[in-house]
Amino acid sequence: FLSNMNMQSSIWVLYLAYCGLHLAQIGLLEGIYHATSIVCEIPSGAAADLWGRKRCMILSNLCIAVSCVIMLFSKSFGWFAVSFAVQALGNNLNSGSEEALVYDSMKCLGQEEHYMGVYGRLNVLIEVAQGLATVAGGVLAEFSYFWCYAACVVIAVLALLPILWMAEPPQCGKAADTAGGGGAGAGGGVKDVPTEGAPAQRTIWETVKHHFAVSACILQEDARIGKIIGFYSVVFAAHTLLFFYSQQYFADFGYNKVQISVIMLLVGGASCLGALVSEKMYRWFGKKCLIPETIIIAGAILCYGAGKADVAAAALMCAGFANAALYPIQSDSLNALIPSEQRATLISVDSMCFSIAMIVLFPLAGAFADRWGLKTVLLLLGVILLLFLLAAFCSEKESFSSDHS
Repeated sequence: FLSNMNMQSSIWVLYLAYCGLHLAQIGLLEGIYHATSIVCEIPSGAAADLWGRKRCMILSNLCIAVSCVIMLFSKSFGWFAVSFAVQALGNNLNSGSEEALVYDSMKCLGQEEHYMGVYGRLNVLIEVAQGLATVAGGVLAEFSYFWCYAACVVIAVLALLPILWMAEPPQCGKAADTAGGGGAGAGGGVKDVPTEGAPAQRTIWETVKHHFAVSACILQEDARIGKIIGFYSVVFAAHTLLFFYSQQYFADFGYNKVQISVIMLLVGGASCLGALVSEKMYRWFGKKCLIPETIIIAGAILCYGAGKADVAAAALMCAGFANAALYPIQSDSLNALIPSEQRATLISVDSMCFSIAMIVLFPLAGAFADRWGLKTVLLLLGVILLLFLLAAFCSEKESFSSDHS
């Protein structure tokens, strides 16, 4: 809850514009953020698997605090870029670690079949925190951007306290995973990986090298993992772009920061509902629910082409509902195919692919928006996403998630 009380999430685009940056520069900064993620994502996941998830989560919050301090006192593009890079590193350290810690804790208790429901409820906490942060950030920013970013620093430090009380779960099922040569999923096994001595005799470099070799084999042997990662990365990236550029979209209609924050709060409420019903929807409809949920996101982006603020607000709420409903399905489908020893690393591969999608979409959208306007760019994005979904669903004969409900 504390780590997602990110008050800058609803105002950072407006803040950078206030500092004199153009949309193309803002898009470039987001590209720098995701370029950093591409470089750091997989190493940070490996660090979580080998060094400890809890330690990486502690370092993550320290990076977030440092990033906010830099944003607070910077006025140049170069320093903003440094801030975005540090923030990316912080989020990288947390992404795979947090999810792996939760899933392996449940696995050790023999409760992994309930993970989708738990992950949905965790997403509700996240959405509530982000909703409150959105409104609080908008209100604080209306008075002063300084107080907004100062509050972000304080909250990042406070988030360290519950992390210090967490227990690092053992990597349960290790013997089963390695003996069978495969992951937790029902798919085929992983081929033997050359080792450089027994685990107890390996140097740090040999341990890291072996870890990456096993992770690469898992990806190569189970094509379902790559399909899940690729499909959801594009869908989630399109929704993220819509969410962030909606700040400027509504600002162009004359909405102030508080009004924009209220809209984002309503979107957060719709996202909470989507996270809550995700498990039930998947239980009732199985893999078929992916089609309407992804089409809702594409349709919502298309609605921005109407050029009406009320239509855009309603569309953003629908997109938030569908996006939140997809997250537990994607996470459960992916974790069920990954062994504990490589969990954080391969979750980080998923995050890296999302970053690749963002590093392509965000700067391009910003540059085209400066020339053609946000309405036109979002309309074009909606058309492209619909075409991608059509091609994906037509070409994929099996599914984009493993059916183990």
